[in-house]
Amino acid sequence: MISSKDLESFGYYEMFPEYEGKDWTEIYSDWVEKKILTSGNDRLYENTLGLVGEAGEVAEKMKKLVRDSSRFTNEEIMKELGDVVFYATALANIYGKGLREVIDLNMKKLDDRQKRGKLQGSGDNR
Repeated sequence: MISSKDLESFGYYEMFPEYEGKDWTEIYSDWVEKKILTSGNDRLYENTLGLVGEAGEVAEKMKKLVRDSSRFTNEEIMKELGDVVFYATALANIYGKGLREVIDLNMKKLDDRQKRGKLQGSGDNR
């Protein structure tokens, strides 16, 4: 993972002083906000549909891998996963949280499930 120290050593904060003291998730969340083209309910719908659509593109590549033995490069799948992260971040930003909180909450949830032996199964509250 890229840390604030890494960004500092690359001279990132000299190029972008407004980001000094922020971690990479805050920087990315801010960057995502500058790319958003819609607002209000339109934004909520567009970002949600964007997330589902991009996740579908990842699934489509996997389907073709299984069905057709169709290969894709690591770069191709990483680009699609990047689009998923973009829209997930955009949605988190709508709710005033950002990528850092999404990651933290997800890690806590999955650590708790693992500790209780509930990683398998279904349902949000297992």
